[in-house]
Amino acid sequence: MPVPPMGMPGIPPMGMPPMGIPPMGMISKSFYAPTFLKTLWSEHKAPDGRTYYYNNMTKQSSWEKPLELKSDAEKMLSQCPWKEYKSDSGKVYYHNAQTKESKWTKPKELEDLESIPPVAPVLVPPVLPKSAPSSAIEQAMQATLASIELPPAAGTATKNSGAAPVAVEVEDSSSSSEEEPPPKKEAPLVFKTKKEAIEAFKSLLKEREVPSTAPWEQAMKLIINDQRYGALKHLNEKKQAFNEYKTQRAKEEKEEQRLRMKQAKEDLEKFLMSNEKMNSTVKYWKADNMFGDQEAWKIVHDRDRRDLFDDVVHLLSKREKEEAKALRKRNIKVFSEILDSMPHLTHSTTWSELQQMLVDNPRFTDDPDLGSMDKEDALICFEDHIRLLEQENDDEKERERRRLKRQQRKNRESFLVLLDELHDKGKLNSMSLWMDLYPVISQDVRFTNMLGQPGSTPLDLFKFYVEDLKARFHDEKKIVKEILRDKGYVVEVNTVFDEFGSIITNDKRSANLDSGNIKLTYNSLIEKAEAREKERLKEEARKLKKLENAFKSLLKMAEPPVELDTPWDVARQRIEREEGFNIITLESERIRLFKEYLSALEESCGHHHPKKKKSKKHKSRRSRSRSSGSESDESTRHKSRKSKKKHRSESRSPSPGSQSDEKERSSKKHKKKSKKKRHVSRSHNHSSASELSEGELENQRRRLLQELEDNN
Repeated sequence: MPVPPMGMPGIPPMGMPPMGIPPMGMISKSFYAPTFLKTLWSEHKAPDGRTYYYNNMTKQSSWEKPLELKSDAEKMLSQCPWKEYKSDSGKVYYHNAQTKESKWTKPKELEDLESIPPVAPVLVPPVLPKSAPSSAIEQAMQATLASIELPPAAGTATKNSGAAPVAVEVEDSSSSSEEEPPPKKEAPLVFKTKKEAIEAFKSLLKEREVPSTAPWEQAMKLIINDQRYGALKHLNEKKQAFNEYKTQRAKEEKEEQRLRMKQAKEDLEKFLMSNEKMNSTVKYWKADNMFGDQEAWKIVHDRDRRDLFDDVVHLLSKREKEEAKALRKRNIKVFSEILDSMPHLTHSTTWSELQQMLVDNPRFTDDPDLGSMDKEDALICFEDHIRLLEQENDDEKERERRRLKRQQRKNRESFLVLLDELHDKGKLNSMSLWMDLYPVISQDVRFTNMLGQPGSTPLDLFKFYVEDLKARFHDEKKIVKEILRDKGYVVEVNTVFDEFGSIITNDKRSANLDSGNIKLTYNSLIEKAEAREKERLKEEARKLKKLENAFKSLLKMAEPPVELDTPWDVARQRIEREEGFNIITLESERIRLFKEYLSALEESCGHHHPKKKKSKKHKSRRSRSRSSGSESDESTRHKSRKSKKKHRSESRSPSPGSQSDEKERSSKKHKKKSKKKRHVSRSHNHSSASELSEGELENQRRRLLQELEDNN
């Protein structure tokens, strides 16, 4: 439906004649024929206010608007895959039926279609001969039709805005030669932002008290003649704002109804709670007879009233119980105060003696509530009071016991202070022994005070103290390593303890370190340095062995081949141009390796074994030996395959001359058939070495203690 410009009378909803035009039947049918086409579909309203459509021919109903009743813009929107829906909370969202995608913001495709202004057909009225108006009704109709215009494309309407009139065609036998001027247009409302325009439109709906169940056509009748109706230019914007208003208004109406019912329930609850006739034993039918004529009783629905009555009865029952509980609590408190005020009452007084005392007590006899006090409660109060008196007697004894215990604890704390002083002076550390420090400790009075008292003895406290120092070893070891790392100092095999200790003690982080733990850390680092040195020597030996094997391979691959009678000079000329010749830099080493190669060649030529596989294994074991210089073709290839399978892992073999070593190598070779077994073997060896290193710590600690005593 097109929107009229500002100040112009609005176009009424479908089925309603424009203002100034008489109702249906007073003008010719041709007036409506071009605009309102009759179809087989008719529009109806459901009880909940929703619009549905009924087909008179097929007798079918549909919630969706039929295609015959849709405008061109609505037809274009119906082809768009995006559809508008509302969630349970009333919030608008959009769903794409093709891609199954949903979003809260309006898609661009839908915005583009809605932004297209509706195009109304421009109908040229037929040229009629000039004649005087036939009646005053026709003159008023022509004046009204002349005043109806379509909204401008943008901004406010002006004389040259080019607004097209609504497509209305009027047939009549005569026309007036003189036309009345259009009514005076009011100044249009201008809003700075779209939000202000929407708020103005919503305020119009609120002022006209449009209910939340009203359809758009009904609401438009109430607001179309107001200037603020034109605040929003497009119909879809008006309907969107109208739907938002309906959602908000429905919430407000629901909230208002809820508040009214809540207030009515609260009033009825106050009425029942404050009425003297009500108590927890009153039934509903009796209350209905008593309060049936009261406004507060009648205004609440019967079902809610029954629920509320049950709640009130529950509250009254709870209040009565609380009052009885408060009275009982008050009586117990007063009775306990009376017992406290009796000076002759002791922990040996009996219940019969107390009853005689209460008869002579005026405070008890003058209190009427105490006269109705439950006897069981009075007996319980008496027993509690007697227990309290007994507890006071026991507490006096306990205070004396605690005094002695506190003194003993102070003696132990003083002895620990003595141990701290010895530790600060460097006489006590994690490696100290009781027999060494006993002559010093026994001369102190804090040691003498500990003698004879129960609990931990001085020896126990000394052992605990030393154990605590030992427990700090791992943490203090980390601190020592951090100091060495920050100073860039590396402990080598030849590092002495004096140099190590001076570097550690010069750092402020070593202020709280134990001297014994420093010494143990030094021993641990020395062991690691020795292990690194051994590993370095082994690695150098492995590299040298690899270079020697590569050099022997050159001799083996020489062309022509090196024979037993080939001199070194001739063999040298054959291999000196090879890339691996210079890996051995010393000429004497080359000659030594050449001789070893000739020896191995001579041995391989002089022995013929029937079992080649056993020979290969024997040669492989000989090739792994560092002392053996012979190496055959089969043993070289076998060793190469073994090295690839082990990923160049470390292999150790002792002298081939020892029979026990030969058995050990055979056992190791059997264990290394799989990678998993090799890994388990290495882990076990490493664990054994670690356990051995930890086991030697105690022996080293004793040796270091002896060294410290010798130095002192």
